[in-house]
Amino acid sequence: MLRLLTPLLLTLLAALPAQALETAAVTSPRATVTMITEPAAIAPGVPFRIALRQRLAPGWHTYWTNPGDAGQPPEVTLALPDGASAEPMRFPAPQRIPFGPLVNFGYENEAVFTIPVTPPATLRPGDTFSFTADANWLVCERICIPEEGSFRLDLPVEAAPRPDAATAALFTAAEAAEPRAAPFTARIGFEGRQGVLEVAGPGIEPGAVRDAFFFPADWGVIENAAPQALAVRDGALTLALARGNAEALPARIEGIVAITDAAGVRGAYTVGAVPGAVPAAGGGLPLWQAALFAALGGLILNLMPCVFPILAMKAVSLARLSGAARGAVRAHAASYTAGVVLSFLALGGLLIGLRFAGGAAGWGFQFTSPVFVAGMAWLMLAVGLNLSGVFALGGPVSAGSGLAARGGHAGSFFTGVLAVLVATPCTAPFMAAAIGAALAMAPAEALTVFAAMGLGMAAPYALLGLFPGAVRVLPKPGLWMERVKQALAFPMYAAAAWLVWVLAEQAGPGGVFAALSGALLIGFGAWALGVAQAQGWRFGRVAAGVAVIAALALLPGLGAVPPAAQAAAEDAGEAWSEARVAALRAEGRPVFVNLTAAWCISCKVNERVALRTDAMRESFAAQNVAYLVGDWTRGDPAITALLRAHGRDGVPLYLFYPAGGGAPRVLPQILTEGIVRQALSAPNDS
Repeated sequence: MLRLLTPLLLTLLAALPAQALETAAVTSPRATVTMITEPAAIAPGVPFRIALRQRLAPGWHTYWTNPGDAGQPPEVTLALPDGASAEPMRFPAPQRIPFGPLVNFGYENEAVFTIPVTPPATLRPGDTFSFTADANWLVCERICIPEEGSFRLDLPVEAAPRPDAATAALFTAAEAAEPRAAPFTARIGFEGRQGVLEVAGPGIEPGAVRDAFFFPADWGVIENAAPQALAVRDGALTLALARGNAEALPARIEGIVAITDAAGVRGAYTVGAVPGAVPAAGGGLPLWQAALFAALGGLILNLMPCVFPILAMKAVSLARLSGAARGAVRAHAASYTAGVVLSFLALGGLLIGLRFAGGAAGWGFQFTSPVFVAGMAWLMLAVGLNLSGVFALGGPVSAGSGLAARGGHAGSFFTGVLAVLVATPCTAPFMAAAIGAALAMAPAEALTVFAAMGLGMAAPYALLGLFPGAVRVLPKPGLWMERVKQALAFPMYAAAAWLVWVLAEQAGPGGVFAALSGALLIGFGAWALGVAQAQGWRFGRVAAGVAVIAALALLPGLGAVPPAAQAAAEDAGEAWSEARVAALRAEGRPVFVNLTAAWCISCKVNERVALRTDAMRESFAAQNVAYLVGDWTRGDPAITALLRAHGRDGVPLYLFYPAGGGAPRVLPQILTEGIVRQALSAPNDS
C-alpha cells in the first residue's frame, strides 16, 4: 500500500507550488476574483509582479481609475513583510461602456490589474515570502454591487527567480493592454464648451488611423458621452472634445489616447498637456493635392519594373496606329484610357468597400491570393501564345493584329485593364501618400483620387488621342510588325514564369504543379482554337472551351495548398516580427527592416542593387545592423498593420531603427546604396 501511495503523494506535493500561483477565488454570481503571481519562486531583492484578476459574468463590468459618469475603481491594500515595497496598481487601457445617456470607462469579461513588488534583499533561499491583500471592487450591470475579498500568497525564495508558464501569458497580455509612454507630443485647448486635442508624432498618417478616443485621467474634464470627431493629417491627429462639468480645468490635462489603426489593432498611449490655445483641427491631404500626387504616381508607374511585360502589348497597339486616320487614333487612345481609369476606379471601390467592412486590404492585395496569381500567369501565357500566332482573337493573325485588335476597340480597352492588373504589385513615388489620403476621405473624393491615378498612368497613350499627328513619326506598317509582334511574346512568357515563381513562394510545390497543369490545358486550348480558325476543325472551339474550363477548375484548390517551408538564404536576413525588433533594440543594435513580397519586382530590384550587394553586407556587418525581412507575399496581417502604421498600402517599405532609440526612419521606395548608407550614418534625432 505504501508503494502505491508514494507516487500519488509526490504528485500532490509537486502540484503545491503551481497552486500557489493563484489564490483561492472570491466568487459571486457577478464575478470571480483572485490574486495571481508571475513567478513560481522569487529571489532576494528582485522585483516581481502580482495581479488582481477579475473574471466578470456577461453583462457586468468594472471600472478604470476615472470611471466616467459613474462608478469606482478597484482598490488593493497589501500587507507586506518588513523591507518589502510595492508600486501603485497599474490599470489596462479602458473601453467606453455606454449606459443610456451616460458613458463609463472600464472593463468587461476579464481584467488583470498588475502590481510590481520588490522583496527585501535580506531574504535567503529556502525562506517563504508571505503577504496578504485586501481588495474591494464595484461591479455593475443595471445595478451596482460592491464586493470585497482577502487573499494570501506564500512564495518560495530561491537563488534566482523561477518563472511559470501558467501565469506568464496572463502577465504578458496584461502588460500589452496597459498604456505605454507616448512617442507623441500633445496639445489641448478649449474655447467655451468646445475643445480640441492634437496628438502629433511619427506614424500618424492619413489611412493609417481608423479610430481614436481620449480618456482623461481626471473626472469632469470632458463630456464623456460626446462624440470625439477624428481628423488625421500627415504627422498628427486631432479629436474634437466637449468640456465637462468640472468648474476648473486641472493645471495639466493627462490621460490616455487609444488609437486603432487601419488593420484594427488598438494601442493606448499616455499623453499630457497644459491647456492653451485651441489647436487647429486639420484633415489629411486636400483633395486637389491628393489627386495631383495620384496623377504623378500613376505616370511614374509606367516606368516601374512590374509594368514592363505590358509594354509589349502597348508597343503592338502603337505600331498598329501608324498610318491610321485621326479618328481611329483618338478612339483607340480613348478606349485604352477608359480601360485604365475604370480599372483604377474598380480597385479603389473594392479597397473602400473592404475598409468599410473592416478588412485590411492594401494596394496590390490581390497578388497575395494564389488563385489570382495562377490566373494571371495563365492570362500572360495566353497573351504570349496569341502574339506568337498560335491563335487569333477576332480573326486570322496578320500584320497589325493581335490583342490590341480584339473586337475593334475592345482590344485597346482590355489592354488598359490588363496594364492596371499587372501594375498593382508596384507602388511608385507619390502613390503611398495619395492612396493613404484617399482611404481617409469620403467615398466620392476617394474615387476621384483613384481616377486621377488612372489618368496619370494612361497619360502617354491618351496624349495620342489629343495629338494624333504624333503617330506620323512611327514607322509604316509592314511585315516587320509581324516579326516584332512575335518577338514581343517572349516578355509575356517571362511574366508568366515569374508569376509561377511567385506562386511557388505562396503555395509550394503543389501550387506549382497545379499552375503548370493549368498552363498545359491553356496551351492545348490555344492550339485547338488556332487549328479551328486556320483549318475549320469542327470541334476545335469546343475543345478549347473544355480545356479552359478544366484549367479554371484547378483554381479553387490553390487556396488550400499549404506553403512549403522555404530555406532562407544566408543573406536573406531574419524574419521580421514586432517582438524581434523590440528584442534587438533592447540590445542596443540598429535594425533595418525590409517589407517586401515575392510578386513585387521593384522590391527585388532594390534588393539586388542596394541591399544585398557585397558592399552593403559589409556595411551592415561593420555597424552591427540587424537586417529583418517582412514577407508580405501571402498578406501577413501583422505586416499589413505595420504598413498602415506608416501610411502605406503596399510594399516596398524600408525602415531603419537607429541604435540609440527613437522613431524609425522611412527610406524612399527606390533605393540606392548611397541612400541606405546615408540613413545608417545619419545622426540619431531621438
